[in-house]
Amino acid sequence: MTLRDRYGKTQLVFDPEENPELAADAKRLRAEWVLRVDGNVRKRPDDMINPKMPTGEIEIVVTSIEKLATPDTPPLLPEDEFEPSEEHRLRWRFLDLRRARMQRNLAKRHELAQITRRYFSDLGFMEIETPFLTRSTPEGARDFVVPSRLHHGQWYALPQSPQTYKQILMVAGYDRYFQVVRCFRDEDFRANRQPEFTQIDVEMSFCDPDDVMGVTEGLMKKIFEDQLNVPFPDKVQQMSYDEAIRRFGSDKPDLRFGNELVDLTDLFAGNGFGVIDNTVKAGGRVIGVLAQGQVKSSRKVVGEWESFVKERGLGGLMPLRKVDGNWPGPLGKFIPESNLEQAAELLGMNLESDLAFVAVAPAPRVHEVMGMLRLELAQKFEWIPADKHELLWVVDFPLLEYDEEAKRHVALHHPFTAPDPATYEQYKDSEPTKILSQAYDLVWNGEEVAGGSIRIHDREMQMKMFNLLGMSEEEAKTRFSFLMEALEYGAPPHGGIAFGFDRLVMLITGESSIRDVIPFPKTTQAVALFEGAPGKIDATQFRELGLSPKSDTQN
Repeated sequence: MTLRDRYGKTQLVFDPEENPELAADAKRLRAEWVLRVDGNVRKRPDDMINPKMPTGEIEIVVTSIEKLATPDTPPLLPEDEFEPSEEHRLRWRFLDLRRARMQRNLAKRHELAQITRRYFSDLGFMEIETPFLTRSTPEGARDFVVPSRLHHGQWYALPQSPQTYKQILMVAGYDRYFQVVRCFRDEDFRANRQPEFTQIDVEMSFCDPDDVMGVTEGLMKKIFEDQLNVPFPDKVQQMSYDEAIRRFGSDKPDLRFGNELVDLTDLFAGNGFGVIDNTVKAGGRVIGVLAQGQVKSSRKVVGEWESFVKERGLGGLMPLRKVDGNWPGPLGKFIPESNLEQAAELLGMNLESDLAFVAVAPAPRVHEVMGMLRLELAQKFEWIPADKHELLWVVDFPLLEYDEEAKRHVALHHPFTAPDPATYEQYKDSEPTKILSQAYDLVWNGEEVAGGSIRIHDREMQMKMFNLLGMSEEEAKTRFSFLMEALEYGAPPHGGIAFGFDRLVMLITGESSIRDVIPFPKTTQAVALFEGAPGKIDATQFRELGLSPKSDTQN
């Protein structure tokens, strides 16, 4: 019989000759009962040693047992050979957390938190807590809001990040701040997001992007060496946002494999292929991606990949391949063979074995969807080396993007990001979307694990930024009065970064879902299954908050 606790497993032995009553009692024990056991530790015989267990060389000869809890057979057994469904695991999370895998994951989570605190403390950073009940400043994701019982009609918001507070701490003279902090965002359902999550929040005064990146890389170096036992690169490469979109269709490119996007516009446009010519005249691009070893893909398989891109907004997908000396399909019909051969060379195709997919559509959407196809192909055909680690800084982000629905410019990161001075002066009055920001994201194996920027520290510049976002001075004061007031009294130049703590733990442990590294996560529908949250509140609570519940017919 095996006894399990957080530290591992230990073999129990009952001697029926020495204590027959105890041995008989042991036969009535059941899985997941909680026991206290007394006994004597002894070395196992050589032929009974279990090298797969840390305690495999010893066993406990039991002298007494106390049954502390005798539950029925639980709906989830930690030793189950087959993985239960995620819904079942989350419904019985307290049982799921007994599993060895989950205990390892939470131990890694604890270790990362301790590494983080030691690292920043050793560099002179102070961990300072910021409020959870704060003012709603709607810009970006939706806030979770909390009604005030003492001030009817007034609402708190749970922070999406401590952004304004950490900037105010810089004004207050705390030049090096960090915090391992919970954040809250009321986002639409997304596979690997949580409504509440943890981030490592960092801010520094009198710094430039290189300073922040250097501090960030120092923590990543400790993670690589202490947690993964792999060397950290001598230099983390940097790539502009435009280049990342152009080559990989993503601002968080996975560099562990090739198959970069290739622009074939010059080779394929102007050859009488109406779909291509018309789209390119309207500003579109022709983009190809290699699928090595797939030249024999059936029409059905090609159709499935075409459905993939159509579901994401493209009009179609054209295969590029040479079969029995011919180029089948519409590309072979309209595009000269010499152009097709040049395209194949640019894509790195082996004409004997490889296939490529080509799409034409407006940019940058064609890049984004073909980037998704690149990743889907890599996962399907297992092109991504499991033991490879690639880090990348993505820089030179646009400061703004235009929201067609809202009919105004919005901040690509947040409205406190400092613009690049040169492009700001060049484009502020003519083409604001061409203004670059002093923002930087750290990407690890295709996952954004940290993002930050140099902040606006001048009140007048901050007001100009709000104006670019279509916000009047009165509206800016209403939303961000506390920050604007603080900037009036002398803010040092400052910048910072925030790490996605849950995502870091996911990558360290090799998990594919952040729900497997969070003790009590929500489902993709933002539901806590075993607690039953969200739930209703009673009429008394409504009255105390000065609210009126809807009737059941209105719900």
